[in-house]
Amino acid sequence: MFESAELGRKVTKKAFDQAVPALRVELVDLQQRLRRADFPVLVLFAGVNGAGKSETINLLNQWMDPRWILNSAYQPPSEEEMERPRFWRYWRDLPANGQVGLLLSAWYSRPFMETVYGNRSWDEYDRLLAEIVAFERVLADDGAVILKFWMHLSRAQQKQRLRSLERDELQSWRITETDWRQWKGYDRYVEVAEHTIRATSTARAPWMIVEGMDPRYRSLTVATAIRDALRNRLDRVERRTTGGGHLAARTAAGNIGSEDAVAASLAEPLRHTVLTELDMSLTVSAGAYRRELPELEARVIRLFREAKQQRISMVCVFEGWDAAGKGGAVRRLAAVLDARDCRVIPIGEPTDEEAAHHYLWRFWRQIGRAGRVTIFDRSWYGRVLVERVEGLAAEPEWRRAYTEINEFERELTDFGIVLVKFWLHITSDEQLKRFTQRQEIAYKRWKLTDQDWRNRDKWPAYEAAVQDMVERTSTLGAPWTLVEANCKRHARLKVLRTVADALKDALARSAAKGREKPSRRGR
Repeated sequence: MFESAELGRKVTKKAFDQAVPALRVELVDLQQRLRRADFPVLVLFAGVNGAGKSETINLLNQWMDPRWILNSAYQPPSEEEMERPRFWRYWRDLPANGQVGLLLSAWYSRPFMETVYGNRSWDEYDRLLAEIVAFERVLADDGAVILKFWMHLSRAQQKQRLRSLERDELQSWRITETDWRQWKGYDRYVEVAEHTIRATSTARAPWMIVEGMDPRYRSLTVATAIRDALRNRLDRVERRTTGGGHLAARTAAGNIGSEDAVAASLAEPLRHTVLTELDMSLTVSAGAYRRELPELEARVIRLFREAKQQRISMVCVFEGWDAAGKGGAVRRLAAVLDARDCRVIPIGEPTDEEAAHHYLWRFWRQIGRAGRVTIFDRSWYGRVLVERVEGLAAEPEWRRAYTEINEFERELTDFGIVLVKFWLHITSDEQLKRFTQRQEIAYKRWKLTDQDWRNRDKWPAYEAAVQDMVERTSTLGAPWTLVEANCKRHARLKVLRTVADALKDALARSAAKGREKPSRRGR
């Protein structure tokens, strides 16, 4: 695989000096076009030590406009990072639409080196590589341009390069015992590299092997590849959007329609759904509520304290109809927990910064540390609910979101996070009753908006979306709990009971097999 990158190719100084000025102008011009686009560019560098990874990143920052470049270089994970799932720190650092992200030692580095040194089996490594492919596919599906460069040197070239750096008074600090250790294990290093590239080079996230011995050759090779990829994508996007903008082009292509058209396509009533099968007559008397509530609250408090001691985190998701009581259920759950260890995240329309990233970006950023509770008042399910019904997402976007959400939640639960998801359900008649009360009671009037009435008119469309959501995203590790919420007392007790049961189950699993340390899982 690497023979073509060991040919000793060089670029003369004269040829280099002739090519660079025009190339730099093209790169900066493309950056300006990219700033108006709705996708980011990720450029990842990996390879043998001494092959010019960091030098190439530094050079790109000189040749391009650094104001629109996001540089990310990764050291071993910090304590904070080890307390979250492996991809948390990479999601957090993703560039926004219109930006170029240059990444060094990113999501490949740690599992790669662990495999080189024999700390991971091939089966374990293949599983991690499959997760990487899935992660890159999610980004590429959302439009990201992904380029991956493997900077290569032969064994002899690497030795020559390391010796040269050691003799340079200004560069010698860069060479450590680790570099020489890797050189001594060169054959194993290249074996794992070949396996990695074969397993993870895909059509939309390809690897390019670059001969790294000659600085001028590698610089022109990388910069030209970035220029070509940027130009090709921008030309395609601009041709597609000519005359109407990106959203209009998607509409014309049949991917996304008007709000009314999308709602109409979903409006046929469903005779039997997961919601129609709920017993909406369930109630709890005021007396029974007063008796059971303190017992449940005490149980949740005790179990949460035990979970915190075991460093078990919890994520609670609340979805439901307008006026179904989500806010009240959230307040009562949060009131039971220690405010120092609990955060409530209300989700509304995305900010400009959030809208410039993948829709899951703003949720990944909010995942809490070990032993904490994060409560989402509405969540990532907006992608397959409001964005689907209101025509805010193209059909391919919300259809693939089921898989993306399942993968996201699997990463949380595989890490040991307890994930509970609630859909608070009320009947249409009960919703109308609560809307009317909100209109009549002054201190509740602010809760009722014109959007609530518009959503109510689309009840069948939302019901169909909820049916698909539950059917496609209720998994063994992250099941939906459907809460009969016509009676608020019943709903609040069921929420607390479900949280307590989930914590109890997590503690039992931890006691039975021992929870894997965050430092291992976070790698």
